[in-house]
Amino acid sequence: MELYLGVDVGSVTTKLVLMDKKKKIWASCYLKTSGDPVLALKEGLTYIEDHLPRGGEIVGVGTTGSARHLAGVVVGADIVKNEITAHAVAAITRVPEVRTVFEIGGQDSKLILIREGVVEDFAMNTICAAGTGSFLEHQAVRLNVPIEEFGKLALQAEQSVRIAGRCTVFAESDMIHKQQLGFAKPEIIKGLCESLVRNFMNNLATGKTIEDPIVFQGGVAANQGIVQAFRDFFQGKKKIVVPPEHGVMGAWGAAILAMEYAPQETAFQGFEVVNRVFENRSFTCGDCPNGCEVVFLKEEGVIKALWGSRCGKWTPETVGQKFAESKLEEKTDQRELSVS
Repeated sequence: MELYLGVDVGSVTTKLVLMDKKKKIWASCYLKTSGDPVLALKEGLTYIEDHLPRGGEIVGVGTTGSARHLAGVVVGADIVKNEITAHAVAAITRVPEVRTVFEIGGQDSKLILIREGVVEDFAMNTICAAGTGSFLEHQAVRLNVPIEEFGKLALQAEQSVRIAGRCTVFAESDMIHKQQLGFAKPEIIKGLCESLVRNFMNNLATGKTIEDPIVFQGGVAANQGIVQAFRDFFQGKKKIVVPPEHGVMGAWGAAILAMEYAPQETAFQGFEVVNRVFENRSFTCGDCPNGCEVVFLKEEGVIKALWGSRCGKWTPETVGQKFAESKLEEKTDQRELSVS
């Protein structure tokens, strides 16, 4: 059986999907990145290997997400695509007539407008956390409520309280003030959900025509309170669809793109990649006013890839030479110190 692997590595979560030629998902996992994308990738690959169907063979790999290039090097990707494309492809696959995509993740949110199966426009919020999943998780901790129960409590509220949503700092201050006034947790949580939705619409949808059906995806789509807040925002006049694969839509889209790319021979490194040693390093180039932060990936001491060099001056070879020279300088300094 020919299978395709999709990988979506974000700043908060890492998702992997294993799909066949009919776009059926055979296995998927949703993991915390926890600041170590390589470790999360290894954990995800171990899960996929354990759930690989008998006789299954991975013939194509696609990566997406903020760490898509890193994931592409580690896993061995045949195609690397941005999140907008991957999420749009998955949404169209699940709901062919989709006109709008709302995607809310841990650290960013996206609005994608689709017309006749093609992305017409999009917007992203990557600056303020007030419209993202991390905002909700932070407030859940303050309220001492498991994030898994957040949505259910919001639905129990008979009324909501108005909470400022333009900034996480103001939202938190406003929430504390409402607690001091004696409002119950369900009412505050409902207010937080409505605050996030207002933030999303004000930041991303201003000046744009939102047509339905709307596909709501991303990890936050599991929150029933947010789904209801979107429906209330549109006063029930828009059809909002939450696909069963909402949490892994980016990875599913990457797998679909890998299948459409149809490589003659996959670059997939195999599951033995989990036993390899990878290391991320970086330095700031001071050769010009750009001050680029050059990030590179080393595999067992060998530089495999790098990012961040705007002028193209730095390559794996030149970076390797730079660090070889710096090591030589360190040894020279040590010799001089011992002689003196």
